[in-house]
Amino acid sequence: MSMTEPTTARALRQRTLLDYVLKAGSVTSAELATVAECSIMTIHRDLDELANRGLVRKFHGGVSALPTSVFESSSAFRMRRGNEAKEKLAREAIKFIEPGMSIMLDDSTTVLALARLLNDFGPITVITNYRPAIEILSDCPDVRLIILGGTYSRTHDSFIGVPNMTGIENYAVDAVFLSTSTMHEGITYHQEHDVVLMKRAMLHAGTRKFLLMDESKIGKTSLNRFVPASDFTDVVLTDETPKEVINQLREVTTVHIAR
Repeated sequence: MSMTEPTTARALRQRTLLDYVLKAGSVTSAELATVAECSIMTIHRDLDELANRGLVRKFHGGVSALPTSVFESSSAFRMRRGNEAKEKLAREAIKFIEPGMSIMLDDSTTVLALARLLNDFGPITVITNYRPAIEILSDCPDVRLIILGGTYSRTHDSFIGVPNMTGIENYAVDAVFLSTSTMHEGITYHQEHDVVLMKRAMLHAGTRKFLLMDESKIGKTSLNRFVPASDFTDVVLTDETPKEVINQLREVTTVHIAR
């Protein structure tokens, strides 16, 4: 990349690289150099910029969009994964929403599937910090939309901040719908501490508290403990979830199976 390279050319190349990484999950720098038809040095500079924006994670010799126990994948990557399971969870979860209710939605792509079903559902009040959900619901005439404040996170495509500075504590809703990165032996987890604080505050705002989880997240841990599954009044699971996990959860909360 020359010092005089147009910003638009660099942005287009980085968009191409990001799309490729999001689709592949994990690739080498050499592979990306072939895709973009540029030098390895240019690729490294591009990947540094993408990593600084929280969109990918660099490792020796390559880059990844895949989550780890300490790294949450970007919202753009998560939107490409497990969509069938997310839609099943959303169809089950919407059974518990009635016109006139107030609900809160977190910034998970799992719960985003539920937001998409609210398009013709109302009147209803929705509170969220997730920009894609805001975009979906902002044009819905029967949805009263309230946006939570905070610092914009490009990784999560949402607004995250210290709970008492975001406005969450001002609200008490009929139901809150959340998801998180992993769950193991009845404890939920997430990679990032500030996200955990935000989700905990959301959880406390709901009279009825729903956790939506597909089977791919179960049996794993992440860096930060969120809350025990027993803190949720309801847990919605996909039908591929192991029966022993379902039975264990039924001892501490109400379990619904999405089919």
